[in-house]
Amino acid sequence: MFVSPYGAPGGLLHRLRDASAERWDAYCWHPFVQGLAEGTLPLPAFRRYLVQDWLFLIQFARAKALAAFKAESLEALRGKAAALNSLLGEMNLHLSYCRDWGLSEADVLAETEAPQTVAYTRWVLDRGMAGDILDLEVALAPCTVGYGEIAQRIEAHPGRRRDGNPYESWIATYGGAEYQALARAAAERLDALGRSHGGEARFASLSATFSEAARLEADFWQMGLDAAP
Repeated sequence: MFVSPYGAPGGLLHRLRDASAERWDAYCWHPFVQGLAEGTLPLPAFRRYLVQDWLFLIQFARAKALAAFKAESLEALRGKAAALNSLLGEMNLHLSYCRDWGLSEADVLAETEAPQTVAYTRWVLDRGMAGDILDLEVALAPCTVGYGEIAQRIEAHPGRRRDGNPYESWIATYGGAEYQALARAAAERLDALGRSHGGEARFASLSATFSEAARLEADFWQMGLDAAP
């Protein structure tokens, strides 16, 4: 069993992850992810994912803006504003990465959102608008923290392929120090919000949110995999 390196033992993130273990593992070690680790994922599946991930980032930026609006302190507001600016910059880098895969900006912009992209992103925004900052952060955590854990699971995989793996740069991005620090900070913030915003009393509701986000993340991988011939 993979032990999460994020958050404090007994903290909110660990408890949410443990309560949704089956869905969490189905997301973090989906066949799409295994294909990335072993270099066997069909190229059309990854291209489909790349385009939809850029469309996902547009909505993710909106969710970050909503988190800034719901921030509980000036310090948190500044942090969310910085995170939003960083994400907007990342979107430009994502388009550059798409070009490396033979996808022009026009190709990406002409694509429509897949049903799985719509289902996930609008659900996150709905949770954020209906609840408080903790509800929103729990809905976002499987994406932010999950990608960091996925990279670590890939590195620990006995079948991990490095030489000639077409997905090596993707793995390096999420396994690198910068993203790993971001994932750790997100986990620490979630644990802190759990303490300050009544996470214990609200655990059943928060757990349902976390579990559903993990399921929708797995559906997003499957959307990419289904594009393979």
